[in-house]
Amino acid sequence: MLPATFKLCAAISYRHLRNMTGLRRQAAVAISQELSRLACRSTGPSTWINQVRRRSSLLSSRLEEKPFSEMEMSYIKQGEEALQKSLSILEDQDGWKTETVVDNGDKVLSKVLPDVGKVFRLEVVVDQPLDTVYSELVDNMEQMGDWNPNVKEVKILQKIGKDTVITHEKAAATPGNIVGPRDFVSVRCSKRRGSTCVLAGMSTKYGAMPEQEGFIRAENGPTCMILRPLPSSPSQTKLIWLLSIDLKGWLPKTIINQVLSQTQVDFANHLRERLAR
Repeated sequence: MLPATFKLCAAISYRHLRNMTGLRRQAAVAISQELSRLACRSTGPSTWINQVRRRSSLLSSRLEEKPFSEMEMSYIKQGEEALQKSLSILEDQDGWKTETVVDNGDKVLSKVLPDVGKVFRLEVVVDQPLDTVYSELVDNMEQMGDWNPNVKEVKILQKIGKDTVITHEKAAATPGNIVGPRDFVSVRCSKRRGSTCVLAGMSTKYGAMPEQEGFIRAENGPTCMILRPLPSSPSQTKLIWLLSIDLKGWLPKTIINQVLSQTQVDFANHLRERLAR
């Protein structure tokens, strides 16, 4: 039904479509393909993931009044890809193993994926409403280095439309310098639909930010954070953080796994302290 409706609309506007520039025509074709793919999916995810996936199609990003350059469209596509891959990983409940469980209920799970490697999943409840948590993580993104000791700096390099940004992040060295300074260049995509928010991202290339002296350029993604109100207490927020990262360099896997799972637990504690202030 959905693809048929789109084709009907496309037929009505066929004369206008023929006059589109190449870039806009590509966007229209991509939208049609995306709608067809969604309509043909035989098995669906849980309700809240399906809501985000259904409403975060390329329509919201590509049909802007201001046309995007080919490079900007590439970044938008990367952000959407990170979001879709992250949701696909999280909706599969099989194979997750417990890494850490904290007394307050915070827990870190992990699983190994053939095409990604080991990924980590943090599940916590924050005693703050969704709007407050969302504002801190998205609107105040560049202030993360002020309250998270594991982050030295986050800088927005470029904003593309309302949903996509390119960032440069510097990670602080771990105690004892077990893991030396790392930095990341990422494309981030934020989607807010109703009571569910998804903040997704993955590493990207950005010509204006080459590798920095004194830092190893690591890679992350697909990664995302999902925020939604706790059903039993709307003033609290359930946060799920999918972490997929390649720190590069010569590091034993046991050390990497320990550092990453502890980083997620520490993040939850630092975020609570920040929001409480």
